Amino acid sequence: MIYGQVQDFLNSNLFIINFKNYDEISGTKSARLAKSAAKIAKKHKLKIVVCPPQHLLAEVARSSSDVYAQHLDNSKVGSTTGYVIPEIVKKSRVAGALINHSEHRIPSNEIEDLVKRLRELQMISVVCVQDVSEAWVYAQLNPDYIAIEPPELIGSGKAVSKEKPEIITESVKAVKKANNSTQLLCGAGIVSGTDVSKALELGAKGILVASGIVKAKNWERAIEEFALAFVRK
Repeated sequence: MIYGQVQDFLNSNLFIINFKNYDEISGTKSARLAKSAAKIAKKHKLKIVVCPPQHLLAEVARSSSDVYAQHLDNSKVGSTTGYVIPEIVKKSRVAGALINHSEHRIPSNEIEDLVKRLRELQMISVVCVQDVSEAWVYAQLNPDYIAIEPPELIGSGKAVSKEKPEIITESVKAVKKANNSTQLLCGAGIVSGTDVSKALELGAKGILVASGIVKAKNWERAIEEFALAFVRK
């Protein structure tokens, strides 16, 4: 992305689908889900980003312009083995990354370094946090997004926007207190358009969802339901 495109991106609501390593998206199925997301995104003029498994990043990015890595390593370009590195994935048209997801936590110094590296590369950084205090700490690094996800609700089918709405409102305040351009996303347990609507109503700029889409019986129908919550906002 060039600078102007990044700014346009940040001015839009964001809908991220994390494929994780669910069996439902193994093999060629990741590309199919990405195409479904792209179809609904185009229909509603909405930013829908997909995060396929690491080994499928380049393949999915060939047919989808909005692809993030599920994780990146803070390792150098060159003689390093087995690491997923920002500078390398960017050349495969990967536009950003999740950082510090609850299922792949990393030290604070690595979070800081990765946010800086992605900024320099004009890639989007989404720092995942577990609570309001972490939202405040990492918002000060000025990532593009903070994604609040209480770990006990991830994959539970119980949306944070309903179970613990105060976490969203307090995280919105924490991010705003950092007084920079960071925006807040909401994740954990989102399974319906109603959950999405509530998160947006509470001040989130968008959502980070996984099983609510990936494990749905009809991907397009599920993505459409979530997308309509943004459209009706």
